[in-house]
Amino acid sequence: MRERGQLAEDAAVTFLQQQGLTLIERNYHCRYGEIDLIARDGEMLVFVEVRMRASDAFGGAAASITASKRDKLLRTARHYLSGHSRLPACRFDALLISGGNSTPEWLKNVFGE
Repeated sequence: MRERGQLAEDAAVTFLQQQGLTLIERNYHCRYGEIDLIARDGEMLVFVEVRMRASDAFGGAAASITASKRDKLLRTARHYLSGHSRLPACRFDALLISGGNSTPEWLKNVFGE
């Protein structure tokens, strides 16, 4: 299972780089949780959640980003940003890989505060 997740993240990094984003950090974790990818899109700092599901049953990859998961991501992002003297503009994106599709679905600015 972990190996499949690693492959999904590798594919996500490649996809985002092809879209012009610059990877800053991978698998940032702290006591609140983990953020899969942190990248730059121009001046924008982007926190990316990568979700993979074998099928679209039960709502697919998007449905797996629950309210609890969003709260953990927000707390983890705040922790990451606490180490910065100047706060950049930020957004949360989701990269969804579902049902054997080779092209990920990229959802920009999916949630925030």
